[in-house]
Amino acid sequence: MHPSAHLVLAALLGSGLACSQAAVGHAPPPRAASPAAGSLVQHDSLVAVQEPGPHAGGGETTAYPFFADAEGLALVFRKRALHPGAAIGYHRQEADEVYYVLAGRGELTLDGVQRQVGPGTAILTRPGSSHGLRQLGADDLVILVSYLRTSEK
Repeated sequence: MHPSAHLVLAALLGSGLACSQAAVGHAPPPRAASPAAGSLVQHDSLVAVQEPGPHAGGGETTAYPFFADAEGLALVFRKRALHPGAAIGYHRQEADEVYYVLAGRGELTLDGVQRQVGPGTAILTRPGSSHGLRQLGADDLVILVSYLRTSEK
């Protein structure tokens, strides 16, 4: 994993945990505390599923829905590989969502404006905006996707 991806992952997981703890009025546990019950470690090979491009984007993708069955987890965290010709269809955003590009190239359309994206690109979409993402070139476009579980995507 690219070093900057570790920073994004840490920030996403930290903010998701802080948000879920703040919602129930709990302070985060001290750093030296033992692991929380239900903590998990998952690997790509155990969660990978083949899916068409989301939001009617077309093509073939591999989704990695990490921790999808974790009880009470407010944060959705996924990796998705868009294989050549695949896309995430243009759609209206209902909640804050972050994409982070790990590998490959793509064309992002955000509120009608197109731009190229590649490794190291972070994308924040806000409620009311619209976006879609299309894989370009011969290599898979691999992204991390994270949002709070207010509605399933």
